[in-house]
Amino acid sequence: MNVLILGSGGREHALAWKISQSPEVNKLFIAPGNAGTGHRWTNVPLGISDFDGIKRFVLQQGIHMVVVGPEEPLVNGIYNFFRDDEQLTHVSVIGPSKEGARLEGSKDFAKAFMLKYNIPTASHRTFTKNDMEAARSFLQRTRPPYVLKADGLAAGKGVIICQDIREAELTLEELLIKERFGKASEKVVIEEYLEGTELSVFVITDGKNWKLLPEAKDYKRIGDGDTGPNTGGMGSVSPVPFASREFMKKVADRIITPTIVGLTAENIDYRGFIFFGLMNVNGNPYVIEYNVRLGDPETESVIPRIKSDIVPLLKSLSRKTLKDQIITFDPRTAVTVMLVSAGYPGDYPKGLEIYDLNKVSESLVFHAGTAFSEKGDQVLTAGGRVIALTSLDENPTEALRKSYDSANTINWLGKTFRNDIGADILKP
Repeated sequence: MNVLILGSGGREHALAWKISQSPEVNKLFIAPGNAGTGHRWTNVPLGISDFDGIKRFVLQQGIHMVVVGPEEPLVNGIYNFFRDDEQLTHVSVIGPSKEGARLEGSKDFAKAFMLKYNIPTASHRTFTKNDMEAARSFLQRTRPPYVLKADGLAAGKGVIICQDIREAELTLEELLIKERFGKASEKVVIEEYLEGTELSVFVITDGKNWKLLPEAKDYKRIGDGDTGPNTGGMGSVSPVPFASREFMKKVADRIITPTIVGLTAENIDYRGFIFFGLMNVNGNPYVIEYNVRLGDPETESVIPRIKSDIVPLLKSLSRKTLKDQIITFDPRTAVTVMLVSAGYPGDYPKGLEIYDLNKVSESLVFHAGTAFSEKGDQVLTAGGRVIALTSLDENPTEALRKSYDSANTINWLGKTFRNDIGADILKP
């Protein structure tokens, strides 16, 4: 079969790496891809939301499956586009319908969904610019820190945590009145701050049945000790030691099962991944957010821990036969360290040559923000997050060492990374 992956980051490189291992795959394409995917497979210069262009390519190349990496095309309805086009209905799209993608595309919808199906989450209220006085009053009655979320997609920057009431009120005005994120902040969710440890839990579902994938913990802030501004993610670790069998049973019973039941009850067509962003509060899981795709950089530590062929899993979604599939996991610890550009998550340079990629021997190298030079003889930086390095070992300390040795091997001007990924949860 021929497979097209949509996206250009480390998540998509990791998916390509895994999917390409299946004996069922003949040709693998990535649109638009990066230097890492282009080195081994075929990159296609298509935008992830260029549905007409994607259609033409799918028909020309005889694509059987489209695996959607990022959230944007899902929220824009790529699943519906394929489902409703007679020329494309035979193509399997891995990802939910537009209706299902609202779990990520609208924080307000997700909160209402959780409330309706008794899924534990932080208490909240949603406001528009017409509700400014009510929003300010709600903030005054809320304990700090204050959590403000733009309702729609905001490139991972839509969640803002404020330490004092003055900062919260200014942020509220920035979002609603000054429309900091455009349409994404036409509504703002203000919610209770949950104190605990974050955890990312992933499932694959055909809309009726679901299978658990390896869990992970990611590190969002730029600086060691969780300091500085939030990023798209500076690294991840899988498995997570505190995700015990008892804790994960609570996750399954209180969160995953009610979510699938809710999707079925709402008649929402959902065939793909669900990413539950959770907070462990005194041993009890609460949902911080839903994502309707795999996370990044969690994918780079989760996917290498899946031992079984992933393609039969993906194929079973359109047939609704996921329950018959078996997934096996690698018990080793996976540690992913993200190398980023100087200045990230603010302004950063692009087009810097990356050296010594071929000298890495103990880690998997997943490209996140890279491109080839015009002549194709150099790999250049092309984003804020540039390279993800994943190492596996029975001994967590060894997995850490391997990733950090690799991080010190690769170089470009201004290369930056956190030095404490996994240090809070991993012990020898």
